[in-house]
Amino acid sequence: MDNNQYEQIRKKTIPKPKYLWNVTKAFFVGGLMGVIAELLIHFYANILDISLNQAVAPMIVTVIAITCILTGLGWFKKIGEFSGAGTLIPITGFANSVCSEAIEYRREGLITGIGSNIFKLAGSVLTYGIVSAAIFATIRYYFF
Repeated sequence: MDNNQYEQIRKKTIPKPKYLWNVTKAFFVGGLMGVIAELLIHFYANILDISLNQAVAPMIVTVIAITCILTGLGWFKKIGEFSGAGTLIPITGFANSVCSEAIEYRREGLITGIGSNIFKLAGSVLTYGIVSAAIFATIRYYFF
C-alpha cells in the first residue's frame, strides 16, 4: 500500500466534525453562563441594595466559587467536554485552570505541589495580561 492509498482510506474513516452542532452547544452554554452572571448581578443589587456596577464584584466572586466547586466535583470537566469553547469565558476558564492544577498537585504538598504549580496554566495568561495592560495604559496615558 502506498501513501496515496493510505491517505484515501484514512480520510474515509476519520469522522467528520459536526461544526454547527459544536458551535451551537458552545453558544448556548456560554450564553447560559452569561445569563446566570447577569441574574446574580441583579440578585446582589436587590438583596444588598447596591448599584448594578457595585454588584459586579460579588457576582465575580460567586462565579469563581461555583467554578471551583464544579471543578472539584469533576463536573466542570464534563460541562467543558460537552460544550467545548462555551466554558472558556475568562472568569470560569481562569478559575478552572487554577483549581484543577491545585487539585492535581495537592499530594505533593502545599509548597512544592500546590504553591509551585497552581499557576502553571494560568501563569502565561497573567503574565501577558499584565504586560499588555501596562503597555496599553502607557499608550493611553501619553497619547490620549
